[in-house]
Amino acid sequence: MSDKKEIFRGRVFSVGIEEHRMPDGRLSHFEIVRHPGAAAVLPLLKDDRIILIRQYRPSIDGMILEIPAGRLEEGETPEQCARREIEEEIGCRVERLSPLGNFYTAVGFSDIYLHLFAAEVTEEGEQALEEDEFIEVLRLPLQEALALLERGEITDAKTVMALLLHTHHCGNG
Repeated sequence: MSDKKEIFRGRVFSVGIEEHRMPDGRLSHFEIVRHPGAAAVLPLLKDDRIILIRQYRPSIDGMILEIPAGRLEEGETPEQCARREIEEEIGCRVERLSPLGNFYTAVGFSDIYLHLFAAEVTEEGEQALEEDEFIEVLRLPLQEALALLERGEITDAKTVMALLLHTHHCGNG
């Protein structure tokens, strides 16, 4: 990269116009969203139920079914972020955290890298939502969540990935 001009810096991400040298030597300009990364967690209850959240997302002007997730704070590990998000968004405590995988979410315009986990949780806390969050907590059998996925009622990419990876790793489904 030879030139980068930041055109926006917000609380969650920044946007820049960047010049990059292509593999064939040409220079091209790109609009790129820069983000500190995020962690997302599939919460597992002891009775083969999971927890999903129905959250209002202004970007789609509506509610969506998803797993708890959040951006990495400065100096925070993905594991610390995952535990914090479980406590804040659904009011649970993590007993055991297991990595499911990591992936870039939208490489066409962003460097957002997501760390995906499954967590065995206990229901012993209370939600601590931020002022701009509206979240409903749903507890449902894993098989019911997989049926929602099959019917196209779960459309959030990180949630789709978490359910499929968890099912693959555990042989459920």
